Amino acid sequence: MSSAFWYAFVAALGNVVGALAVTRRAARELALIEHFVAFGAGFMLSVALVEVLPEAFVRSGSAAPALVLAGYLAVHFTQHTLTPHFHFGEETHAVNRLAGTSALVGLLLHTFFDGVAIASAFLVRPALGLMVFIAIFLHKLPEGVTVSSLMIAGGRSGRQAIGAAAMLGAATLAGVALTDRIAFLIHHGLALSAGVTIYVAASNLVPEFQGKPGWKLPGAFFAGAAVFYLTKALLVRT
Repeated sequence: MSSAFWYAFVAALGNVVGALAVTRRAARELALIEHFVAFGAGFMLSVALVEVLPEAFVRSGSAAPALVLAGYLAVHFTQHTLTPHFHFGEETHAVNRLAGTSALVGLLLHTFFDGVAIASAFLVRPALGLMVFIAIFLHKLPEGVTVSSLMIAGGRSGRQAIGAAAMLGAATLAGVALTDRIAFLIHHGLALSAGVTIYVAASNLVPEFQGKPGWKLPGAFFAGAAVFYLTKALLVRT
C-alpha cells in the first residue's frame, strides 16, 4: 500500500496547487486548469467505464451494480442536495460565507473515495492504480480551485482557502490509509469508487465546459479519452 499512499500524496498536492492559483490570481494557470477540467473528464470517464467498472464487477459480484449506484447517489447527495452552491471551477461572485464550508463538506466524501479508488486499484494491479491516479490527479487541480475560490468569495482569507484545499488532500490520504484496514473497502471499495468517479466525470466536470463556445474544450475532452487508450497501451507493453 506504500505505493498507493505516495501516489495519493502527489494527487493531494494537486488540491493545494489549484488553491494557490486562486490565491495568487494566476490568470494563465487558471485558464490552463479550465482545460484540465475537460481533459480530465475524458480521461476519468474512460478509466471508470473501461477499466474500473469491469474490475469492480469481478470483485463485488452481484452487489456491484447497487454499490456503483450508491457511490453515484452519495456524491450527488453531498454535493448538490446538502450543498446549496456548488460547481467546479473558479467562483468569481460574492457568495454566502457558509457556501465555502458547505462545499468543503460536500467534497470531503468525494475526495475520501479518491483515495479509496487509488488504493483499491493498486490492490488489483499496479497498472490500474497508475491509470486511476492520473484520472484523479487531473481533477484535483480544478477541485482546489473550486473550494478555495468559494472560500475567498465568501470572505475567507487566502490562508483559510489553502487550508480548505489541504483538507481535501488529507481526506484522500485517509481514504488510502483506511482501505486496507476495512474489509468492506478491500472487497467493495472499487465498486463504490466507480460510481463516485463516473459522477465526478459525467455530472460535475462535463457540464462545466459543454455549453462554452469554441472547439478547444471539447477537443480537450476527446483528447483525454484518446490519451487514456494511449496510456493503457503503453502500460500493457511494460
